[in-house]
Amino acid sequence: MRICVFCGSNTGRGEVYMESGYEFGAMIAERGLEVVYGGARNGLMGAVANGALEAGGKVIGVLPRQLFELEQAHENLTDLRVVNSMHERKQIMHDLSSSFVSLPGGIGTMEEMFEVWTWTQLGVHRKPLALYNVNGFYDALESFLDVMVEEGFVKDVHRSMTLVGKDPAKLLEELTSYEPPLVKKWLKPEER
Repeated sequence: MRICVFCGSNTGRGEVYMESGYEFGAMIAERGLEVVYGGARNGLMGAVANGALEAGGKVIGVLPRQLFELEQAHENLTDLRVVNSMHERKQIMHDLSSSFVSLPGGIGTMEEMFEVWTWTQLGVHRKPLALYNVNGFYDALESFLDVMVEEGFVKDVHRSMTLVGKDPAKLLEELTSYEPPLVKKWLKPEER
């Protein structure tokens, strides 16, 4: 199993984010799982990769050519794939992964997370997605998602497709055993 980790190339404020990223990467490796991520050595991305590598795990990085220098590619990965575009990056990360986890990050992290969530909703794949809510980072997003449900823009079944947790060990356990709910696209025509 490979877990795709979306997270920031910045460190965030306070050591809690970097420490949590490093520990999360190590936890993935200690469970015999592999990490797929954006390929950078800096910020939270680098912390996750370093945690996994130093725990003896395998890490695959996928980095667009235009960001190869900007994000400072991690030099010690098991496998670094330099691709031509962000679209290709996301597709390869998706194809290589069994599930997805978003740690804290910026606009890119949100975009990646929402795209794979949308793919789940549309039936493109049936891979679990989780938010690792470090330091309450995703509290406001959780509230906003609830508003989207209350106002009729998101269905309960689609809201329930994403696990959210503050305990990384429990979140990994849930993620590796969770199956997102069925949506109509996955049902046979006679069952729809």
